[in-house]
Amino acid sequence: MRRFRIGAFERWGYRLEQLTLQQRLVTAYILILLIPSVLISLYIFRGLTGNTIEELKKNSLNSLEIEQIHIKNNMETMKRAAQLATIQEIKDYLSQPDEPTVPELIDIDTIRMQDILRLQYNNPSLELIRLYMSNPNTYEIWPVFLYERRIRQDPWYGPVMEAAGMDVWAFSREKRDVMQNRLSVEEDRRPRISLYREVQNPQSTHVGVLEVDMLLDQFFPNTFNPLEEEQAQMVVLDREGNLFRHPGSGFLDRAGLTDEVLQQQFTAISASAEGTGSFDFRLGGSQFLAVYESIDPLQAYMVKVVSLDHVYSDINRTRNRILLAFVILLAILTLATYFINAIILKKLHALTDSVKKVRQGDFDIDLDIRGGGEVGELAHHFRKMLRKMNELIAEAVGKQAAAKETELAALKNQIDSHFLYNTLENIKMMAEVHDHRDISDALTSLGGMLRYNMRWNGDYVRLCDELSHIANYVNIANIRFDRQVTLVTEIPEALMEQELLKMSLQPIVENSVKHGMGNRDLTIEIRAEVSGSELVLSITDDGVGMADGQTEALNRRFQPDGRPEAGESATPKGSGIGLANVQHRVRMHYGKEYGLSVSSEEGLFTRVTLRLPYLTMEGRAIAHANAARRG
Repeated sequence: MRRFRIGAFERWGYRLEQLTLQQRLVTAYILILLIPSVLISLYIFRGLTGNTIEELKKNSLNSLEIEQIHIKNNMETMKRAAQLATIQEIKDYLSQPDEPTVPELIDIDTIRMQDILRLQYNNPSLELIRLYMSNPNTYEIWPVFLYERRIRQDPWYGPVMEAAGMDVWAFSREKRDVMQNRLSVEEDRRPRISLYREVQNPQSTHVGVLEVDMLLDQFFPNTFNPLEEEQAQMVVLDREGNLFRHPGSGFLDRAGLTDEVLQQQFTAISASAEGTGSFDFRLGGSQFLAVYESIDPLQAYMVKVVSLDHVYSDINRTRNRILLAFVILLAILTLATYFINAIILKKLHALTDSVKKVRQGDFDIDLDIRGGGEVGELAHHFRKMLRKMNELIAEAVGKQAAAKETELAALKNQIDSHFLYNTLENIKMMAEVHDHRDISDALTSLGGMLRYNMRWNGDYVRLCDELSHIANYVNIANIRFDRQVTLVTEIPEALMEQELLKMSLQPIVENSVKHGMGNRDLTIEIRAEVSGSELVLSITDDGVGMADGQTEALNRRFQPDGRPEAGESATPKGSGIGLANVQHRVRMHYGKEYGLSVSSEEGLFTRVTLRLPYLTMEGRAIAHANAARRG
C-alpha cells in the first residue's frame, strides 16, 4: 500500500512537471486559493448553521419556559379554587347521614353554592367548578352539586378513585353534558384541562369528586395565541400522545404537518426519559426542529416546532455568493497571469536554449540578456556559473591527484588493530604452553583494555562494560606495583545497564592507584544507588587521603568557573587533571547539574562521588528514536 501511494505521488509529480508555467500557475491557484477557500467556507458556514440552530433552540426553550410560568400560575389558580370549593361546611353537607333540613338546603343553595359560583365568576380563566356527590341523602343543585353516578362511566373516574385524594389532571377535546347525556352546544366543544380530586370526610372516607375546568386557550395562553410566529408554532402532547394546538390555520397547516404526522414524529418524546430536549426531522424536502419540555404534574409535554428552511436558505445563499466571488477572482488572476507570462517567457526561452547548449558540452556561450528582474538576475548568475564551472573543472583535476596521494599515505600509516590482537593472543598461548599463568592473565587483561580503548563506536557505554575495563586495569596494576590493589563492586544487577560516558570511571580508579597507595595495600570500593532521577556512583579507596586544603582546592576546580585562588598553583601535584577532564566531559554531555565531588580524610580514605542522570542505554535509544520521529 505504501509503495502504491509513493508511485501515485511520483506519477502526479511527473504530470505536473510536464505542464507549462501558465498551467502550473492555474493549478496552483486552484490548489492554494480555490480549494482551501471552498473548504474553509464550508467549514465556517457549517459552524454558522450550527450556531444559528443552537440560537433557535435557546429561543424556543425561552418561549417554553415563559409558557411554563403561565401554566404554573393557572395550576395554582385551579388548586386554590378546588381548596375554596371544599371547605368544611360543604364536606359536612356531602357526608351527612340523614336528609338535610330545609334551613340546611337553603344555606347550601343560597350561600355555599353562590360562594362557589362567585369564585368561578371572579376568575374569568375558570370555566367550571362542580362537586359530584356519592351520598344519596343529598340533593342535586344545578349547576354545582350533581350525583356521582352521572360520571362513573367517564374515563377519568377510575384514575381519580385510585389517586386517593391526590390531584388528577386530564385533557379533553369537548365537555359531555352529564344532565342530558349528549354533547353540549358548540361553545362547549372547546378543548380543556380538568383538575379532579376525591373529596373525603373524614379522612379516607369517600364522599364525592371535585372537578375544576379551564379552557386550554386560557391554560396555555401562548400556545393557543392566534397571533402566531410565521415560522414556528407550539403544541401540547398529553400522556396518551394526543395533540392539542390552536385550531386556526397556522404555520403547521401551511407546512403540511397534520396531527397524524406530528404524532409519528413525536413518538421519540414519549419514549424519552429526558424532561427537556430537541430533535430535527424532515418532511417533504423541508427541515424542522422540535424543542420540547415536560410539564411534570400534567404528565405532558410542550413542543415548539420551528422551520429550518429559512435558516438553510439564507446561509446557502450567502455561501454561494462567496464561492462565486472566489471563482471570479481566480478567472481574473488567470487572465492577468497569461499576459504577464507572455512578456516573461520570451527571455526565459532564450535562457533555456543556452542551458541546452551547456548540457551538450558547449561552455563558450555569450548570453545576451540584460536588465533587472528575476529573469535578468537568473541570466547574470548563469554567466557567473559558467565561469565558475570552468574554474572548478581545472581545480577538480588537481584535487583528484592530491586525494590519491593522501589515500596512499593513509594506507601506509594505518595500524592494523587485528594484527595487535592476534600478536597478543599468540604471546598468551606461548605463556600458557610454558605454564606462565600470571603472564597469560596479564595478557588477557591487556588485550581487553586494548579492545575497549580502540573499539570507540560511540561516546556512551554500559556500566558493566566500564567495570570490566576497570577490572582489567586493576589486574595490570597488580603486576606493575609491589602492593596489591583489591577492587570491590557493590552494584545492583538492575543498574548494570546504566548509561555513562566511556572512560569516565577508569581515570578515577587510576587516580586512586597513583596517589592513594603509598606504602600499603589498597582497596577500592565502587558502589551505585539511585536517588530520584539521578544515579550516584561512589569510588572510595582506603589510601593515604588528602589534607582539607587540597580537597577544597580540588572541589573548586570542579565548579563551572573553577579557578585556583591567588597563590595557588594551577597544576599542583595530584591536582586531578584526569578528574577535571572527566568533570568537563560529564557536564558537556549531561549538563552542569551533574559531575564530580571529592571528600577525603588524610590517612584514612578518599571518596569521589559521580552524579549522572538515571538513564539506561535502551531508554536513550528510545529517546533518540522519539526525537528523530518528532524531527
